[in-house]
Amino acid sequence: MKGYVHSIETFGLVDGPGVRFIAFLAGCAMRCKYCHNPDTWAMSVGEQFEAEELVKRAQRYKSYWKNGGGITVSGGEPMLQTEFVTELFTLAKKAGIHTTLDTSAQPWNKDDEKYKKLLEVTDLVMLDIKEFESDAHKELTGHTNENIIEFAHYLSDIGKPMWIRHVLVPGVTGSDESLSKIKGLVDSLKTVEKIELLPYHSFGKQKWEKLGLDYSLKDVKPPSEEEVAHAKSILYL
Repeated sequence: MKGYVHSIETFGLVDGPGVRFIAFLAGCAMRCKYCHNPDTWAMSVGEQFEAEELVKRAQRYKSYWKNGGGITVSGGEPMLQTEFVTELFTLAKKAGIHTTLDTSAQPWNKDDEKYKKLLEVTDLVMLDIKEFESDAHKELTGHTNENIIEFAHYLSDIGKPMWIRHVLVPGVTGSDESLSKIKGLVDSLKTVEKIELLPYHSFGKQKWEKLGLDYSLKDVKPPSEEEVAHAKSILYL
């Protein structure tokens, strides 16, 4: 089986535990206003890889995978290529490689067995919670999030380790009420190992402009140290 891979990072340090080989897959249905990779939205961009070929490439760097390192699949939205990621992770597990899925879970459907099969060969899920309230989530991403919240609870119910990520965008995300509700969600989950608050940056602006897209957050500045500290005081209690 072949998958569309937008790009590869061989020494990733922020997308899972330890040093990671990261495959950024092509394709995403969401249109997050702060997306820093709009060039990954299309399904057919990048290079096609067979799952076995990608695992072999990753194994070149196995000697660097200390402290639980391994393979992370990100995007785009990797769950749009679920069958490919499942085959990739199945081969990785046979080779003794730790697997991490970095996802926003927008495609999740509890009645579709293919997603459950993917999770059987996934060691860790890094789940992006963009917003808690569905209307706010739709305004930010173009999609509601009831199935995403359901996915978080499913991970908890099956005992799957997860990290929760949230991007702090001044004036867009990160109100005290929203942060408190995300914190409430986290507290209701049994398998959250880590919460990561990611300060907004505008590094993706040039990509939007290069693609001829209107970047609606062009006047938004990154959060101050005080704003980040305040948000953490709510999320990290």
